[in-house]
Amino acid sequence: MSLSTLRQPLLRGCRPSSRCIQAPSVQLQRWQRSFRMSAPVSSSTQGDSSSLRKTGLYDFHVENGAKMVEFAGYSMPLAYGDVGAVASHKHVRSSAGLFDVGHMVQSKFFGPSVTQFLEWLTPSSLSTLPAYSSTLSVLLNEHGGIIDDTVITKHADDAFYVVTNAGRRDRDLAWFTSKLEEWNSGKAGKAGEMGEKGKVEIEVLEDWGLVALQGPEAATILQGLTAHDLSTLTFGRAAYVSLEGGFNVHVARGGYTGEDGFEISIPPSETLDLTKLLVRGPVQLTGLGARDSLRLEAGMCLYGHDLDEETTPVEAGLSWVVGKDRRERADFIGAQGVLAHLKNGPPRRRVGLIVEGAPAREGAKIFSASSTSSSTSSSNSDDEPIGNVTSGIPSPTLGKNIAMGYVANGLHKKGTKLQVEVRGKRRDAEVVGMPFVPTRYFRG
Repeated sequence: MSLSTLRQPLLRGCRPSSRCIQAPSVQLQRWQRSFRMSAPVSSSTQGDSSSLRKTGLYDFHVENGAKMVEFAGYSMPLAYGDVGAVASHKHVRSSAGLFDVGHMVQSKFFGPSVTQFLEWLTPSSLSTLPAYSSTLSVLLNEHGGIIDDTVITKHADDAFYVVTNAGRRDRDLAWFTSKLEEWNSGKAGKAGEMGEKGKVEIEVLEDWGLVALQGPEAATILQGLTAHDLSTLTFGRAAYVSLEGGFNVHVARGGYTGEDGFEISIPPSETLDLTKLLVRGPVQLTGLGARDSLRLEAGMCLYGHDLDEETTPVEAGLSWVVGKDRRERADFIGAQGVLAHLKNGPPRRRVGLIVEGAPAREGAKIFSASSTSSSTSSSNSDDEPIGNVTSGIPSPTLGKNIAMGYVANGLHKKGTKLQVEVRGKRRDAEVVGMPFVPTRYFRG
């Protein structure tokens, strides 16, 4: 297939005269620079470094004009051709985009006591989760800090599909290995007694593809490829779906954009062909730049920025992942720290912010509104910061500067006036609810 043919899907639905590929305006260039600064990328590269991992779609990305960057140890697409991150962001909000998320770690856990094992590792109520349903959860350390956030899909009482972050791959897999050894040997205390009744095993789906079809037109696109009635596949549900071309793949309704969409797990030998099949009609290939801005508008956390091992789910605004029955049983790793925060309140809380003036970036200090004048940057001990920004961008959808961060408990309520230090000046900010942009999940 020629290079021009491969690039065609990227540009399909974008006429040469349309805004998404014409020479960007000065304002658009500013937005794009802002996204490049805020995208979760540790360094830029041409994508040919032998030290970086590659998904099965690497060559496809390069052939489609992707700008490849390093992210979580992988060479991943930031954006494609002349379509910038802002245009891609808006296209997903109005139509449909396809993301390669094959860098994520996909694993299967199975065995007679696997439900109890995963309930030991996480605070979620998995025993009551219906088959082929998914839930966001967290892996916790002994103090209740978040090792990683994860999406867990229950296939049966003895089988689960788990997706974790690429940037936490080594930490997560080492944790799983260590805890499986404890569980299967019966050394996990009272909880581990279940392990003696039936061992739990893990299968890491190495090199499997994972793509996310996202946007208001995603369901129409996918429905055109299958006889499976996707209206029965509501948000948080999963199924094996037969698609045109003989594909039979695991499809979960959800995603990381706040839009309706699907995450599709694909065997290595089929990843490229199925991806080409999906990039049709209005679907555009979409990179990390837009993925980061979309998830932030949806109020979703990015591990390593908004979450880490020093942060509990209560501080992160994720108390809802801790099941009511799990709070009573208190039999998960890190329960003591989490339950203490639930009972007494955490020292800080994650908040959403609207920031006036220049956009606030990760690391920006947050001050109370009663602190020193916004025209100064004081180091006075009486003017200590009350928190910091963990993610921030100019929102393409809202036309405002949005940010997430942590502030001292008590200053987290909606409407609270704060200040954020940006480029040496204090900018007015206000705590707002999240998501910043209403989500549009399909719930039937």
